[in-house]
Amino acid sequence: MTQPWQVIESVDTDEGVLELRRRGKTDYLITIAGRVLMNSFANRSEILLSKLACNAIDNLNGPKVLIGGLGMGYTLKAALDILPVDASVVIAELNPIIVEWCRGPIAHLTDGSVDDPRVSVEITDVAAAIKNAAMGSEEKKYDAIILDLYEGPLEAARERFDHLYGNAALKLSLAALTQGGVFAVWSEDPDRAFERRLGNAGFTFDRRKSGKGMSRHIVYIAKKSG
Repeated sequence: MTQPWQVIESVDTDEGVLELRRRGKTDYLITIAGRVLMNSFANRSEILLSKLACNAIDNLNGPKVLIGGLGMGYTLKAALDILPVDASVVIAELNPIIVEWCRGPIAHLTDGSVDDPRVSVEITDVAAAIKNAAMGSEEKKYDAIILDLYEGPLEAARERFDHLYGNAALKLSLAALTQGGVFAVWSEDPDRAFERRLGNAGFTFDRRKSGKGMSRHIVYIAKKSG
């Protein structure tokens, strides 16, 4: 008999109630307004996204990485498993409760990755972090930017996501990267319009499916040439 989900903690947000749920000893969900944002038993695409991005910069000394969205920490853990000890990783996360959960009831899922000495957490919109890097000095730029958000570029048709995946946003992401830097994006499905915008912004890119079958997610690995 399947065990019921139990609510561990919840908090009100502008988008609805954000909840951490547990079933048994190993299964966890994070939901918002009843919609599943992420879970502990299906994270193949997040891990692939991070691995591909970090493998592309593994020849650098002291690489700097920006990750948009902490989630349950799987993207971060995959990055830390590849990056050297002198790397620095900035996590841009909107909800401080997510950080608290990753340091508390779900810390064991990723061996407490959020407290790795290479990691710093900023409670901010990743778009703001990208803009700051784009407008700043060369020292502020990143070798990789990884967007692992629960809504990908297919949502860019909705005006509220233009600041992440629209034409102007992609040009800022390009400017926020060092030469040869990597811009990695999780997507629900292939998005031809997004691919055109990537090319127009100046990126070259590869599209990868995270697994077999029809309903697998997509990861985009784009590079700043030059």
